[in-house]
Amino acid sequence: MSPPVPADGDGTLRRTLTFRDLVVYGLLFIAPMAPVGVFGTLDARSHGAVALVYVVATAAMALTALSYAQMVRVAPRAGSVYTYARVGLGEGAGFVAGWMAMLDYLLIPAVAYLFSGIAMHALVPAVPQWVWTALAVVVTTGLNLSGVRAAALAGFLVLAMEIAVLAAFVVAAAVALAQDGPRRGWLSPLTGEGGFEAAAVLGAVSVAVLSYLGFDAIASFAEEAAGGSEKVARAVVTCLAAAGVLFTLQTYLAALLAPMSPTDLAANPSTQGAAFYETVDAATGPWLHDLVAASKAIGAAFAALAGQAAAGRLLFAMARDRRLPALLSKVDSGSGVPRPALLASASVTLLAAVWAARRDDGLDRLVSVVDVGALVAFALLHVSVIGWFCVRRHNGRINPVRHVTIPLLGLAVVTAVIVEAAWTAQLVGAVWLAAGLTYLTAQHARRRRRTTDHR
Repeated sequence: MSPPVPADGDGTLRRTLTFRDLVVYGLLFIAPMAPVGVFGTLDARSHGAVALVYVVATAAMALTALSYAQMVRVAPRAGSVYTYARVGLGEGAGFVAGWMAMLDYLLIPAVAYLFSGIAMHALVPAVPQWVWTALAVVVTTGLNLSGVRAAALAGFLVLAMEIAVLAAFVVAAAVALAQDGPRRGWLSPLTGEGGFEAAAVLGAVSVAVLSYLGFDAIASFAEEAAGGSEKVARAVVTCLAAAGVLFTLQTYLAALLAPMSPTDLAANPSTQGAAFYETVDAATGPWLHDLVAASKAIGAAFAALAGQAAAGRLLFAMARDRRLPALLSKVDSGSGVPRPALLASASVTLLAAVWAARRDDGLDRLVSVVDVGALVAFALLHVSVIGWFCVRRHNGRINPVRHVTIPLLGLAVVTAVIVEAAWTAQLVGAVWLAAGLTYLTAQHARRRRRTTDHR
């Protein structure tokens, strides 16, 4: 039996989101052209099998999507992995999952805002980078505060623009291939240059899976989805599948047209970040380069909009369960959104993004720490599936594939990615976890004192 959704006035969100809205939020957060920035790195690491890397990465992340789909049916509430770990493993594990996910949900939007500020500053250098960054935070926060439907509509328009730009790239690439042929073999993006190497592909997959971070934000809107948990579960899987198709297609075409070989990219790491743009310039000319850059600038800000909305729901859910200050559990009567939680998440994100925008090494510092929180939360999600279905046995008979094999494989994948993460990310994740455990211990101590005083 699923835990009930609360019906009190302060803790109730409005069910207004359609299936399309849910998928839009997920794809916005991921960004349809997420591989642009890491294409060169993955091409070099995989020895040219970059499209295969995304095929494998999609299959690997599908394990996490399926675990989300199972648990959203069990606990169709805001809070996502916090809620699932709480019902599957207990209060303490739920707090840890929520606390670690908070690191991801607060800092990934900061990175996206910073990307937007960098891109806009390149287009309008007279305005400082930090000003563009702060402006992006203010505009998208205003949309989130105006209501979930208004934000979803704005997000849909931006997503449509991003997909149109991606379609322009696909058409231009197809024309270039028809006229001049590929620079590499037609199958090389799936087999590699000079032969397939499994170790190289798997090493690149550990980086590629980070392109998918954000699809899980859909589960945060479980209490705002018209149609209930089944629609949310379907949206999570649909979003991941759509992202996988888009990522594989664009990297396949880019690999065929790339002017530099994987060997050259590996020998010159400084060229990897711009490899996708160099490919676009060589194949189609600068007009598409500028279009892709502008799309990434706008799309990054709205990816942050989706992330900020998810962060607000996470803070709201944890506050409603008295794990964070009660003020964060309030829902605005006019807009139907958790206004205090949204403002809190926006404030933290604004500080982090502007701080990074004013430093030369700000982007590197932010990017190095954003992934571990989400990955630890994913690990606890998979354990929660086993805890709910196999240990607590709340839903009757155990299904060996759905309740054991899938979560164990998913756990193995995210554990491997955590091990491969940069040491700085691991360190920040450990410090953040220690801070959360300290907070949890202090909270338990306060509750014991209150119980003793009442006696």
